[in-house]
Amino acid sequence: MINLVLTIIFIIGTMSIYILSRKLNKKWNHPLTLPVLVSSVVIIVILLISKIPYETYMVGGEWIHYLLGPAVVALAYPLYIRRRLLLKWLFPIFMGTIVGAFIGILSCIILAKLLQVDETIIYSLVPKSVTTPIAIEVTNIIGGEVSLTAVFVIMAGISGVFMRGFLFKTMRIEHVVGRGVGIGSASHAIGSAHSLEIDELEGTLGTVAMVVSAVIVSMLAPLLVSLIF
Repeated sequence: MINLVLTIIFIIGTMSIYILSRKLNKKWNHPLTLPVLVSSVVIIVILLISKIPYETYMVGGEWIHYLLGPAVVALAYPLYIRRRLLLKWLFPIFMGTIVGAFIGILSCIILAKLLQVDETIIYSLVPKSVTTPIAIEVTNIIGGEVSLTAVFVIMAGISGVFMRGFLFKTMRIEHVVGRGVGIGSASHAIGSAHSLEIDELEGTLGTVAMVVSAVIVSMLAPLLVSLIF
């Protein structure tokens, strides 16, 4: 009975915070008011102040976590709408995503080793650029810490939204394929969803890159980790 009450409280509380965060973002559209960022900070502060353990919060939070899979699948709709253009750009999309996934994993491992980061953190960091459900499964396979991976995935998504405009301008990435593949490969669902609000085609391409990247990372990550470590 207690678990049921906690589940309801944490589900309603989390959803309410996210809805309010979206309203804030609509009123002041800025990367700092990104709903995922604001709601995450608010929930963390509430848990710290009230001294509620993470495990207790996840009694309700895990039910929201289960919805991540269907939410990602729902992104297939814009893919269907733009299917002809996706077929036209099939080769550059796939090649760009493969290169992006490989560099994302390898650069992460090399930098972490140079900084002498603990191996558990490295394993948790490797799948940071793919959507959470896939990242968690990859982390379980290679021996990382799931809770750390969840944080790294959110950080990768939010940082992609923050740096999107600056990087595109600095690197002179103007073509919609380059923009979409770049954001989808590096910032998964958070970056792709943000791109959808700016440019539907860019966001659609980002969704394709996110899906392809998830498949590639799930195969490459265990292989590279086993070879390097």
